[in-house]
Amino acid sequence: QVQLVQSGGGSVQAGGFLRLSCVVSGYSYSTNCMGWFRQAPDKEHQGVASIDSYGATGYADSVKGRFTISKDNTNNTLYLQMNDLQPEDTAMYYCAAISVTGNGCYRFLSGGSRDQGTQVTVLS
Repeated sequence: QVQLVQSGGGSVQAGGFLRLSCVVSGYSYSTNCMGWFRQAPDKEHQGVASIDSYGATGYADSVKGRFTISKDNTNNTLYLQMNDLQPEDTAMYYCAAISVTGNGCYRFLSGGSRDQGTQVTVLS
């Protein structure tokens, strides 16, 4: 069974940066796609970024060019580097994994396994 333990998050001024980390254990077909989705108050889940078992990455249009996802296989850790953060990035961020593959798999992460989430708040 996959387990996801996230760290990072917090509050930052607009234009600032944060890095989220997620330690993944229990690799199986269910971790073919890993990444983050987010949910802001009164809004739907939004896939943010993903990396699949082939190394293909994908990003929501709203974060392209600002967020970068990476994976360190030596310590089973995912990273989401978030630069030039804006108030609209404020949300609860969830590290998640799901069995699909492809560079668009971030769209489906909210349907997979997830951690408890971490709050990211961007102050204007």
